[in-house]
Amino acid sequence: MKMINEKRTVTPEKAMEILKNHGTIVTLKDAEYILSIMYKFAKLAVNQYVKK
Repeated sequence: MKMINEKRTVTPEKAMEILKNHGTIVTLKDAEYILSIMYKFAKLAVNQYVKK
């Protein structure tokens, strides 16, 4: 997985904890992948909003 020098406030460990509190158990690798997708969606949403 390619990591870019971006400031990310949610660590994979924190994501694992949040998901576990909601009944979903994931590995560290899965949490990294989930966060990567979430950040991409967030970036897309912001870019679409700014273009309007």
